Amino acid sequence: MAKLTKKQKEAVSKIEKNKLYSLKDASILIKQIASAKFDESVDIAVKLGVDPRKANQMVRGVVALPHGTGKNMRVLALVTPDKEAEAKEAGADHVGLDDYLQKIKDGWTDVDVIVTMPAVMGKLGPLGRILGPRGLMPNPKTGTVTMEIGKAVAEIKAGKIDFKVDKTGIVHAGIGKVSFDADKITENAHEIIQTLIKLKPTAAKGTYIKSIHLTSTMSPAIALDPKAV
Repeated sequence: MAKLTKKQKEAVSKIEKNKLYSLKDASILIKQIASAKFDESVDIAVKLGVDPRKANQMVRGVVALPHGTGKNMRVLALVTPDKEAEAKEAGADHVGLDDYLQKIKDGWTDVDVIVTMPAVMGKLGPLGRILGPRGLMPNPKTGTVTMEIGKAVAEIKAGKIDFKVDKTGIVHAGIGKVSFDADKITENAHEIIQTLIKLKPTAAKGTYIKSIHLTSTMSPAIALDPKAV
């Protein structure tokens, strides 16, 4: 086991062992224990009582964080010429079609989200092996395949994120930066937790929210009380 640094030991000492924190208290503490010289990202991990291997227990969705993620989301809009101006006005970082499809074929994936139109999805199929593993394949369920290109781009830029339960039953999401006020971290975390609760599959039995942890890039995890969120 790797030895803890002095700063890591200090951070661990501030977290009470076996204590489950309220979301508000955890949001305050996450700011106190962050020690990196850069603005650390704040992430949430929610363990769900579902079996992701079963289609009727898959949990996937989108959420508009009230205060954004603190990250400048790089958006590529793969659109036909008649939609280019709309995408650019909404703030898309890259706009085009065939040139960008070729760049992706050549290995370029330097974006965070790809937005496209239903008519273009056929051209993206062959790129699934490149985009899929990186979580970049557009999907109608997350609002990234739409005719309302401007609206989709604007929402992503404002803090809309998509999430999906992984094979271990955990949903991971970035919900801000340690430079955020504690109240903003709390509100962003609360928004995604409530969204997950609304998405509970009818096939899921027993305890749905099993555990919640809040972490920053360089700090240990803080366990939350699922009943106090």
